[in-house]
Amino acid sequence: MKKNLQVKPANGKLGVLSIGLGAVATTFITGTLMARKGLANPVGSFAQLGRMRVGRGAEKQYLHVGDIVPMTDLNDIVFGAWDVFTDNAYESALYCEVLKREDIEPVRDELEAIKPMKACFDADFAHNLMDPEFGRVPDPLWAMSDDTRWNYAQNIRADIRRFKEENKCDRVVVFWIASTEAYTPRNEQVHGTLAGFEAAMKADDRKHLAPSMIYAYAALMEGCPFIMGAPNVCVDIPAMFELSRKQGLPIVGKDFKSGQTMMKTAMAPIFATRLLGVEGWFSTNILGNRDGQVIEHPDNFETKRISKASSIEWILKEEEHPELYSDIYHKVKINYYPPRKDNKESWDNIDIFGWMNYPMQIKVNFLCRDSILAAPICLDLMLFTDLALRAGLSGVQEWLSFYVKKPMTYDDECPVHDLFQQFAMLKNRIRELGGYEADQELD
Repeated sequence: MKKNLQVKPANGKLGVLSIGLGAVATTFITGTLMARKGLANPVGSFAQLGRMRVGRGAEKQYLHVGDIVPMTDLNDIVFGAWDVFTDNAYESALYCEVLKREDIEPVRDELEAIKPMKACFDADFAHNLMDPEFGRVPDPLWAMSDDTRWNYAQNIRADIRRFKEENKCDRVVVFWIASTEAYTPRNEQVHGTLAGFEAAMKADDRKHLAPSMIYAYAALMEGCPFIMGAPNVCVDIPAMFELSRKQGLPIVGKDFKSGQTMMKTAMAPIFATRLLGVEGWFSTNILGNRDGQVIEHPDNFETKRISKASSIEWILKEEEHPELYSDIYHKVKINYYPPRKDNKESWDNIDIFGWMNYPMQIKVNFLCRDSILAAPICLDLMLFTDLALRAGLSGVQEWLSFYVKKPMTYDDECPVHDLFQQFAMLKNRIRELGGYEADQELD
């Protein structure tokens, strides 16, 4: 029996503000603009192409997602961005060389109209972007000039208000689609409470407050959900949990699950389900573009390493099967290789053992296109986060773990990494928001 839930209709314009206008962002924006013109197929987007079951028995039916819950029409989306480079979205898309020119030209006018606002930027959190050794560097003057973290936040809030007013947006979602920041460990005094966080901003604490945190704070204060697409600590702190609940807003994160980790979270459940042992899992990557450029620095790599390394240990539980999953040697390496550009290549060597402990090996070579895989993730997260906003959901949106490498949870909860369990969580929430029973049971 279908229930009537209070999910507001997707009326009016949805503003999407991207922090970063590089390879992933321009691929996502271009593809969305092309799709709404009927010139491209949004392959990889469950929100656009997915069909799923609702109801059981005689009431069972298979519906498109948009027929179950009220989704925003792609024609009602307006894009904006901040960046440390001055290129508009068209110029940036050409520079990043992810898409062919002929796939960009049909929406050139719309892309040229997306001109980045001055970014909140700190070179100490993205070292190599300011290093001439790695090619083109941003103009340090194309950044906010106020001298404290608190003033940065006020400028970002003003940008959001201005964008919303100029584009007549009914609501706005803010998205981090920028570089991986240098690792920022939690500090209880700064990150533990909203009051401590705001005091640190006013004191201009540049050690514990990364730029992404300033964006997240500003977005939530302006009534905008925030999505963290990189492994940055950012909203994964008690202060942001508190603020998102106080404001009644969803937060999502962290780090898009696009290539190698997607494969890991699909393969590891095979071993867990079939009770095959795992002795070691070696993962390495080569990639170019700005992502690879920034991750080349050890401080930024540490943030990414933690994100990519966590999934195996959560799926293959040593405490449940110590004879199969104790002392797994799990190593992750990422190498900057400019000739590959956005076409990342990952290798995985997995040493497993089976009956009577006889050893076997699995080797996976994934020649992927990072931004092509990330773009539909951006689209789905944007649409589903807007759905969560209209449904009145606040705080960490664990049902969107399907899309991220390191799913956020509150401190006393265990994250779900199994791709298939995550997909069931996603569908269950869609069923609930559509007024149907959430009928896929999870362990």
